[in-house]
Amino acid sequence: MDIKRNGSQPSRRQPADYFIGAVRFDPLIEAPEPARVRAASVTFEPGARTNWHTHPLGQTLVVTAGCGRAQSLGGPVRELRPGDVVWFAPGEKHWHGAAPQTAMTHIAIQESQDGVTADWLEPVSDADYAAPAVDD
Repeated sequence: MDIKRNGSQPSRRQPADYFIGAVRFDPLIEAPEPARVRAASVTFEPGARTNWHTHPLGQTLVVTAGCGRAQSLGGPVRELRPGDVVWFAPGEKHWHGAAPQTAMTHIAIQESQDGVTADWLEPVSDADYAAPAVDD
């Protein structure tokens, strides 16, 4: 058994190479091999978002606070609220982040493949981010 006590793993800012705006990352799970699961609580300040990216084995998001947005390539911008659970399939090009005026926190869960959990791509344009969000 390995217990990570609250406060024992420092928060860290996410790099501008992969994110637009202020984003805080709080690690939750980094299971040792042969397990592959990784999870973190990620907080996006208003307007902050990831770059476009994919995950080799997919990703699940559990929205825990605030209001957010997500989009898969070619699809509409979708609004996210607390309690929403989002699945991105392996290789699905997407982005996610906060709404323009509201911060958003989610738990991100993914598995690593050969040590890689995400393949980072180009930044999300302001025009793509500002598209009207669909709430369905």
